[in-house]
Amino acid sequence: MGKSHSKLTTEQLTELQSSTKFERKEIQQWHKGFLKDCPSGELNRTEFKGIYKQFFPFGDPSRFADYIFEVFDRNHSGTIDFTEFLQALSTTSRGSPEEKLKWAFDLYDIDRDGMITKAEMLQIVDAIYRMVGSMVQLPEDEDTPEKRVDKIFHLMDKNKDGVIDMAEFKEGSHQDPLIMQALNLYDGLV
Repeated sequence: MGKSHSKLTTEQLTELQSSTKFERKEIQQWHKGFLKDCPSGELNRTEFKGIYKQFFPFGDPSRFADYIFEVFDRNHSGTIDFTEFLQALSTTSRGSPEEKLKWAFDLYDIDRDGMITKAEMLQIVDAIYRMVGSMVQLPEDEDTPEKRVDKIFHLMDKNKDGVIDMAEFKEGSHQDPLIMQALNLYDGLV
């Protein structure tokens, strides 16, 4: 879906229909909007951060946007093309709880080794706290990123080995209403 394609081919549409939860017409509408915002057919990191800044003007979303960018940019090219954009949007807005949990796990698993360390989780949680700024009043046991991470690890790290694997993440997420609520944030929006 690079720079030379202003319209999707029949093959591209068919592939996107099979790899997302969008209908043909929706894909065409999203593509038109994507090209309007990204005439090159790609979204770079700076542009991506700018989008997040519009949604979180009272905090600093730049670090969180960096982490999200890494999950969207599946081929690690340094840009997000339309296919990557639509697949991520499909997962976050219309994916099953299992698909959303896998996507969230990938976000926290910064080094992609199949496990989330406390340090990795702290980086993401700290970025989220910086992004929302003082807009959200948190309970005392979660009023710092460190406290939130300790609470999550206490809940999820069942074997107490200092890391959370995918099975622990899935089980723990179902026990934490905030995590499940965050995973369903975009349901029905697109």
